[in-house]
Amino acid sequence: MSVSADLLIVRNQTRRQRYNQKQQTAQKNPISICAVNFGCDENLGYLIRAAACFGAECLHVIGNLPDRAYLIPVSGSLIDYVDIIQHANPHDFLAWTRQHDVTVMSAEIADGSTSMYDVEFDFGRKTCVVVGNENTGVPAEILHNSKILHIPMPGVGFCLNTAQTANIILYEFNRQLNERVQREYLCVG
Repeated sequence: MSVSADLLIVRNQTRRQRYNQKQQTAQKNPISICAVNFGCDENLGYLIRAAACFGAECLHVIGNLPDRAYLIPVSGSLIDYVDIIQHANPHDFLAWTRQHDVTVMSAEIADGSTSMYDVEFDFGRKTCVVVGNENTGVPAEILHNSKILHIPMPGVGFCLNTAQTANIILYEFNRQLNERVQREYLCVG
């Protein structure tokens, strides 16, 4: 089949048809994202989209969830392809991560945080990256029970939108995972 025929098929399919088709070969990775009661509900929609695109296992939400009808368009209609686990508060979220043996990392600009360039993800364990509330950041209880990482920003700004932060970290996780898979493939071959 030619490239133009492939494009024609894609253009004639609905989003849901394309997602269902891609779901057959999509991979799930041992990473999830946790949102902390966002003040801007669009950010949760963007996180759903990022989780689906980067193969995150699930999305945790501490606090309230907006109506599903609201999240459908802002998530690119991907809400049905991402498992969402809701937690009442940070304490309940941390209890869940301990029960499921999940490494918690927090994306926060803080003293003692590790540059994302120096973080090596442990692919043998599940990881959850917490991105904080737009105004208050990651709750102290979570910060004290997680590895804190930050994204170096050489420009004049110093704080990214929380959904953008999650996208960058998910990308880096996938980049490192792909490098590991290729190294293992070269060692075997």
